[in-house]
Amino acid sequence: MTKRWLCTLMSVAMIASLGAGTVCSAEEDNTFIVGFDAEYPPYGYMDDNGEYTGFDLELAQAVCDLYGWELEKRPIDWDSKDMELNSGAIDCIWNGFTMNGREEEYTWSVPYVDNSQVIVVSEASGIADLEGLSGKIVGVQAASAALELLSEGGDQADLAATFGTLQQFPEYNSAFVELQAGSIDAIAMDVGVANYQLKEKEGYTILDETLNSEQYAIGFKQGNEELRDLVNDALATLLEDGTFDELAEKYELTDMVCMAEELGVDTGAAEEAETEAAEADTEAEEAETEAAEAETEAAE
Repeated sequence: MTKRWLCTLMSVAMIASLGAGTVCSAEEDNTFIVGFDAEYPPYGYMDDNGEYTGFDLELAQAVCDLYGWELEKRPIDWDSKDMELNSGAIDCIWNGFTMNGREEEYTWSVPYVDNSQVIVVSEASGIADLEGLSGKIVGVQAASAALELLSEGGDQADLAATFGTLQQFPEYNSAFVELQAGSIDAIAMDVGVANYQLKEKEGYTILDETLNSEQYAIGFKQGNEELRDLVNDALATLLEDGTFDELAEKYELTDMVCMAEELGVDTGAAEEAETEAAEADTEAEEAETEAAEAETEAAE
């Protein structure tokens, strides 16, 4: 999106109206290219119909709908994400992307999900805590936040030094295949992805002790504040109109989202106001019904 977004310098008021659409001329390309890991549910993955979907991709589509952009969902090799972004092949990295420890490497959107790195093990493994990983083979995705955390210089490098092996995989589906086969003893991964995987897999558990706490945000090329600000403005609108929370509920991430707190939006107050308005409408309808019944009785 070189221009592609320069012609979309909309005001926040125009976004809030939700009817502005694109202000680009017909011949200008207004495609928004999102780079994502296609095997990272519930944030980005291929569904049973062969379509790319997920919380992040649906959220990106909602942003594009506000601006009249066309969304291009581009699956990428996660290990090559920086090359994709810096070459201009994608406009952003949007797929459960941890900002902690990378603050100076990208221009970041507002954080929108609280996350933590956790350890998944078989319930039959006998591993009950992090100390139980000593001498074990632990799987992790290449170029992931978990790998950075466990690598030399990371906050959990001392823990990783107790492992028998820290084995890298291109994506977590492969790691789970090896865990099920008994080739590895544990997987270090994001809690949201772990929860999604364990919904469909019996006999596995997440250790109570987490490796850290962190936040997800959208990563733009360093210095691309203009596009970042446009997306932030749209996210604020989607939070206020309820779209963000609806998607979080759909993907069972309600307990993890943090954007309202980051933006200072009191969604609880808004929900309470909606409830009060609904109750008032119900009371008014009941009053009208009672009045109609009274008139009927009087006529009889």
